[in-house]
Amino acid sequence: MPGLFGVCLVVFVLNLSYFGCTDAQTSTPSPLSPCSSKSNTSCEECLQNVTCLWCEQTGQCIDYPVRTILPPRSVCRLNDARWGVCWVNFQVLIITMSVLAGVLIITVLLCCFCCCKCERMGTKKEDAKAERENRARTARQKARRTEMQMRHDEIRQKYGLAKDNPYARMNEH
Repeated sequence: MPGLFGVCLVVFVLNLSYFGCTDAQTSTPSPLSPCSSKSNTSCEECLQNVTCLWCEQTGQCIDYPVRTILPPRSVCRLNDARWGVCWVNFQVLIITMSVLAGVLIITVLLCCFCCCKCERMGTKKEDAKAERENRARTARQKARRTEMQMRHDEIRQKYGLAKDNPYARMNEH
């Protein structure tokens, strides 16, 4: 469940960025908190303060439990909890973020696979090209060597140095 871990991490970072790292906030609402004063009103009024969590089931506006990443079931069920906006509950947020994280991970893995495959194919093409060039070079060298040998044989015949036996010594002629 790496997707759920990623979602939890994102929610935790968002919580830290909105709330800061204060030790004064707890998971139970205090009677003097601005969130509890907006209970039994509306979700929009409650969520005007980013430190508040709206529980749809009970109609309560409570302080967000920052000590836990997600609100515990004793505070509010995930599908009834609203934070930030009223139309997104935590359960949908977790599922959506998990799917998006999974798609992102699969996309990155596919891109890495395709890049490695293309690189290997490029290497094979380069190896095949080098092999073709090497064969062509060898054929040209062989043709030049044969041509040079024919020229030398013509010169030897012209000056009477041609040998019947190629292994005979030059001074015997």
